[in-house]
Amino acid sequence: MNIHEYQAKQVLKGYGAPVADGVAITSADQAEAAAKQLPGPLYVVKSQIHAGGRGKGKFKELGADAKGGVRLAFSIEEAVAHAKEMLGNTLVTAQTGEAGKQVNRLYIEDGADIARELYCSLLVDRSVGQTAFVVSTEGGMDIEAVAEATPEKIHTIAINPEAGVTAENIAAINAALELTGDAAEDGKSLFPILYKAFVEKDMDMLEINPLIVMENGRLRVLDAKVSFDGNALYRHEDIRALRDETEEDAKEIEASKWDLAYVALDGNIGCMVNGAGLAMATMDIIKLYGKEPANFCDVGGGASKEKVAAAFKIITADPKVEGILVNIFGGIMKCDVIAEGVVAAVKEVGLKVPLVVRLEGTNVELGKKILNESGLAITAADDLDDAAQKIVAAIA
Repeated sequence: MNIHEYQAKQVLKGYGAPVADGVAITSADQAEAAAKQLPGPLYVVKSQIHAGGRGKGKFKELGADAKGGVRLAFSIEEAVAHAKEMLGNTLVTAQTGEAGKQVNRLYIEDGADIARELYCSLLVDRSVGQTAFVVSTEGGMDIEAVAEATPEKIHTIAINPEAGVTAENIAAINAALELTGDAAEDGKSLFPILYKAFVEKDMDMLEINPLIVMENGRLRVLDAKVSFDGNALYRHEDIRALRDETEEDAKEIEASKWDLAYVALDGNIGCMVNGAGLAMATMDIIKLYGKEPANFCDVGGGASKEKVAAAFKIITADPKVEGILVNIFGGIMKCDVIAEGVVAAVKEVGLKVPLVVRLEGTNVELGKKILNESGLAITAADDLDDAAQKIVAAIA
């Protein structure tokens, strides 16, 4: 689960991290009162969407010369003007795709005098099975670009979970970020704080880009991007309350109600598969034959007829879907259950696009019999390659 920047900063501030004062607003009428709560005279007006690259983004409704989704204001009046221009418009960034995201919230924050911009994140390093700090002196940039151009400037420091963040770890992080003086002293408290927040709140990722050294030599968390492990949300009621469903795909929200692993994509062939690895292979072979998957959908190993029907309905509700490929290898999941779910869903919502089904494994003959006797326009496939070729040909 993702949250907004201002929410991430509230979480980190609760642990003692140094963040600037700021006020979140949802209406331009609130901008003046929000700015007056801050010291000034420099304000930063930030679009709050679940996507990175906001500063470099462009608003669809504004001209090419308009400023992006993060703007400086040198007076309260200028902050208000920015708020009026940004709220309600669609911000397109490198991470939103061409459709962009409508800006429904802004965060007006106290400005900072920046001496240096650094990069700091925490994630689970699966190569060592530990949480790790990933840091770089090249803050304020896309870390992917840094990794490609100057990978030697990215440093990974793994944290032993039994010891936590040690003095040795802090020294290594400070050295990697070239921190000295007050900034290095701040690091001694900040890095354990970030680690504690990451672990206690079951975060998937905590990214601070940039972490800044101010002109006075102190550290400040200038931006924060946080995502949480959805499987652990049951024990974090405070985090669940931060969910903003307006930032999520409606199909993904519906899928979560059925405990389906569903991610919307930009293609035109809907996929329903059991098992993440098989789902990835299915999407790959669709691309191999020249088309694009419209979604990742893993119904899991023990899905019921009702769950399968729900997945099918979600896929067919996507207007981009021009064809559907069901690819099931029956182990725990039985092929007849899949077949019954597909037939039930098709009878309820209708079938307006080609449907190819490949079944293999437990009760496969019974599953095929159910499909063949359904009277529906379902194309059977012998294997994955055959299935991919048939669905691609059907929508060509």
